Amino acid sequence: METIKNGDTATNPKVILITGASRGFGKLWAEAFLRRGDKVAATARDITHLDELVEQYGDAVLPVKLDVNNRPESFEAIEKVKAAFGRIDVLINNAGYGLFGTIEETTEQEARDQMETNFFGLLWMSQAILPLMREQKSGHIIQLSSMLGLATLPVLGLYNASKFAVEGLSETLATEVAAFGIKVTLIEPNGYSTDWSGASAIRTKENEVYAPVRTAFYGSLTPDSWGKPEATVNAILKLVDSTNPPLRLLLGKVAYPLVKQNYDKRFAEFEEWKDVTEAAHG
Repeated sequence: METIKNGDTATNPKVILITGASRGFGKLWAEAFLRRGDKVAATARDITHLDELVEQYGDAVLPVKLDVNNRPESFEAIEKVKAAFGRIDVLINNAGYGLFGTIEETTEQEARDQMETNFFGLLWMSQAILPLMREQKSGHIIQLSSMLGLATLPVLGLYNASKFAVEGLSETLATEVAAFGIKVTLIEPNGYSTDWSGASAIRTKENEVYAPVRTAFYGSLTPDSWGKPEATVNAILKLVDSTNPPLRLLLGKVAYPLVKQNYDKRFAEFEEWKDVTEAAHG
């Protein structure tokens, strides 16, 4: 890993656009960037939730009303930020929420809404910013994925699926835009003590046949399962300041062992069926 030193943000501030900045990671990271002298465009469906940031940091923060599910609004948001700050160095696609419930319990609307925000909203913002970053010949798109975009847990099937989709999209995007000087990073946190699993979450109507699955899942969680959101700040600052950022960055001490166990199991199964795999080539 490279050694990274924060730049002189007072004289050379970055312009950072963060979606879903009214709470959770989005608000926490926005405050961290503003404290060190960066300029932040903060989006929210209700920008009155950003009043506290505006009162404290004045013109350094630009509140932008945005529903990421609305593709035209995503393109308009980029134009507003460009008009105000002249450029955008970093886009952090943070907007999203958790859907708790087994796959059978999930209604069509719940499934579509989960994909609409977590996947399509991120896609629209990524598409909207690319012309500007290509023109700048630089930029860093940071996608908030999850360790559940690499390994799954029960009772979160549609959330898992939305993050797996984000992984595939973003890995492909990284290969397509590298020649334009644009970097892409997937952030993959484990669970954190934000309101992701609280006020921001949606829960399906429960079917009692899945009660044992839910009991086992929730029973496996301990206070140590959840990271402290504030502990992510230094990691995000280092990531944004890196001249050679990683494609993927796991966050939290639960993420690495869970993902490693999952991939070890995958490769063991691939190896077990290797002869069948090769014979199927013809």
